[in-house]
Amino acid sequence: MPNQQTPLDLVFHALSDPTRRAIVERLSLGPASVSELAQPVAMSLPSVMQHLQILESSGLVRSEKVGRVRTCRVEPTALQAVERWVNERRQRWEQRLDRLGDYLAALPDEPSRKE
Repeated sequence: MPNQQTPLDLVFHALSDPTRRAIVERLSLGPASVSELAQPVAMSLPSVMQHLQILESSGLVRSEKVGRVRTCRVEPTALQAVERWVNERRQRWEQRLDRLGDYLAALPDEPSRKE
């Protein structure tokens, strides 16, 4: 169905934005509160929350609220799906390039020109 996105689509969509990639990068160092994540970016807290909502819906980030503080952490299993997808394509292209290299190596040498 065209309107339904796969989990991989959601992850790629979430990572398509530089702010969200920066948030994931920061969270790869360890958990952080929303206010800590908002400090280095030049945007309002509600805007950061919108980015976090997209990251959470993709499965890349999980958050929990304790009292008045919402703490976020990265979910590495979502990144493993992307890694698997990229590695499958890389392997296909390496195989194709290996076959091309074998084909080119098997070609006879070009005959020398006589003048």
